[in-house]
Amino acid sequence: MEKLQVPQGEFYLARYPKRKKEQLRAWDAADELVLNHIHEQSWLDTETRLLIINDSFGALSIALADYTPEMSSDSYLAIQGSRANLNANGMDVSTVSFHSSMDKLQGSYDRVVIKIPKSLAQLEVQLHDIRPHLHAGSQVIAAGMVKTIHKSTLALFEKIIGPTHTSLARKKARLVFCEFDAELNPGENPYPSVYTLENTDYKITNHASVFSRQGLDIGTRFLLQHIPASTLPLTIVDLGCGNGVVGLIAAERNPEAELIFTDESYMAVASAKATFTAAFAEQRQATFQVADGLEGIDDNSVDLILNNPPFHQHNAIGDAVAGQMFSAAKKALKQGGELWIVGNRHLAYHTKLKQLFGNYQNIASNKKFVILKAIKR
Repeated sequence: MEKLQVPQGEFYLARYPKRKKEQLRAWDAADELVLNHIHEQSWLDTETRLLIINDSFGALSIALADYTPEMSSDSYLAIQGSRANLNANGMDVSTVSFHSSMDKLQGSYDRVVIKIPKSLAQLEVQLHDIRPHLHAGSQVIAAGMVKTIHKSTLALFEKIIGPTHTSLARKKARLVFCEFDAELNPGENPYPSVYTLENTDYKITNHASVFSRQGLDIGTRFLLQHIPASTLPLTIVDLGCGNGVVGLIAAERNPEAELIFTDESYMAVASAKATFTAAFAEQRQATFQVADGLEGIDDNSVDLILNNPPFHQHNAIGDAVAGQMFSAAKKALKQGGELWIVGNRHLAYHTKLKQLFGNYQNIASNKKFVILKAIKR
C-alpha cells in the first residue's frame, strides 16, 4: 500500500484485489494533476454536487470525500477497491455514493470529473449518459495520460457536451476542459449495439465497454469451434463472459446444463444477459453475476469452466489476471472438472496450468492461438 500525497491530504491506496509483490500503484499522474487543479482553482465547495466517473481504485473519490461525491464505474473491482481504500484510511464508506455503469443517474451535477477510459466507445456512452444531467453552470474536467487522449477523444467531448480545450501536459498527463452547450444536438447514443452471430440467427448484444463489440474476435471464434458437448446436467461457467457468446454456444451444445455468466464489468454481464435472453427467452435459465472472477461460486461445484482470459486490468497489461482466474477455477471445479481456455500462443498459459493443475492438454492450435484443457485431479 503506497501513499498518495496531494493538496487534499495524504492517503494510503492499494490496487484491488491485493496481490503479493504488487508493483503497480493505485493511481497515476492524471489523478494527481486533476486533484492539484481542483485545489488551485477552488473548484468545489460544500454545496457542489460532484460526480466522478472511472475512478480506478478510489484516488479521486477518497481525496474529494469531503464533498460527498458520487462515483460511477463499469468495474466491480474499482468499486470494491475504492471501498476497501476508504476503510484503510479510516474513512466512512457512506461518504461516497457508488453507482454501476448500468445505474440511471438522477438529478443534475454541478461538477463532473472523468478519468478518460481506454475505450473510446465507453467514453462516448458516458458522455451521452451525463449530458441530460448537466445545467448551464456545470463544469466538466477529464483527466488522462497523454497516450489516452487523441483528436478523436476531444472530438467526442465537442460533439456531445460542448466546446473543449486541453491543458499543457505534465508528467505525461493532461486535463480536458469542456463547457456544456445546452443547444448542442449530440445525436443518439449508439449503444448497446447488436450483431448477428455468423452462421446463426443469434443476436449478440454489446454494451459500450465490451471487448470486440462489432463481431467475433478471432480467439473467441476459434474457441467456439471446439466447445465440448454433452447431454449431462452439467454446471458450466463462462468466466469473464463479455457479451456471453461463449456461454451461449455452450448452452446450445449442452442442453441440460446450468449456465453461470460472470464478469467484473457491469456492462459485460448486462450484455450477456440480453444475449442469452434473446436466444432462449424462458426456455432456459441462467445465472448472471458481476463479481471478481468466481467469487460467490462454491468450491468443488462446477463441471466446466470456459475462459478467454484478459491480459490487462484497467490500463495495466500482464498475465496476473489470467493467473488469478486459473487459481479460482481450480477451487471451483469438482474433482474431474475441466478448465478450457483460449489464448495467444506466446502467453505460455500451459506453464501456469501445469503448475496449478499438474496437467494440461492441447485441444487445438493454429498460428496465433491455442486452446488448452486442464483437469482437476
